[in-house]
Amino acid sequence: MADPQSNAPLRAAAGAPTSGVIHVRTRLTADFTVISNALAQRRGSAVTVGVAAYISSLPDGSSVSIAALCEHFSEGEILISRALRELEAAGYLERRRERLSTGQIRTRTYFYDIPGGDPDPDGPPAPPKPRRPRKQPAAAATATAQETAHAPAQAEAPVPLTDADPQAVAVLTALRRVDPRLILSEQEAARLAPAVSQWLAAGVEAPQITEFLTARLPDRFRARPAGILAFRLRETPLPTPPPPARTDRPAVLPFRTCDGCDRAFRAPEPGRCRDCRSGNHLRAAG
Repeated sequence: MADPQSNAPLRAAAGAPTSGVIHVRTRLTADFTVISNALAQRRGSAVTVGVAAYISSLPDGSSVSIAALCEHFSEGEILISRALRELEAAGYLERRRERLSTGQIRTRTYFYDIPGGDPDPDGPPAPPKPRRPRKQPAAAATATAQETAHAPAQAEAPVPLTDADPQAVAVLTALRRVDPRLILSEQEAARLAPAVSQWLAAGVEAPQITEFLTARLPDRFRARPAGILAFRLRETPLPTPPPPARTDRPAVLPFRTCDGCDRAFRAPEPGRCRDCRSGNHLRAAG
């Protein structure tokens, strides 16, 4: 005889919720970060919470500039900068301008677990002393110099768009007609306009620049479109060579037969030769 079976649902475990999320907790002993519920459950943009959690997990000294955060997240510069402003307004993030012993001004970023909190009664820690650079091989030093030269600037002075070349700005503005992803802000267009002006001055037509900037773009941008365009415009093309000098020779007149002495001579129209016109052949005959 078969065992009796029931299709009734099993009783839920005691204390388990009947709806909503059920956490499966794991005790972490390494590679974890503690953040407050006020920050993790902060209402508003999820990008802001994600950026805050990411900054909290970084060790001291890590770069948290907009360029560095855009390399990690898929969001663009606008959303990342907006998240940093929201964290700064909420008191989690603070930017201070400090003067170094060398007299240079540097902006340092402080991130607080609790808005406005400062666990150190003596204030934030002093900037670490720079380490003495080690001697590098010539190849490594050259590679480091090239990376530094191509690295984006951390802080650039704003460039007014009104000072940019209108023709260059028109070329940059029309790029989104070819690829809707190529949306540029006023500051980005103002920074890219001088490079486009150099291309135009070199004799490259606007349609050719547009085709060069929009051809074979990646399916997904890992950075702002302005960074990709700046990379493609970093080298100025050679100017258009001047047209070759004209070496036109005077037209060669056809041969004619003189009507007076049947002598062959060159002339644009039939007639008499020079001697017949001047009467020299008569004097020679006499």
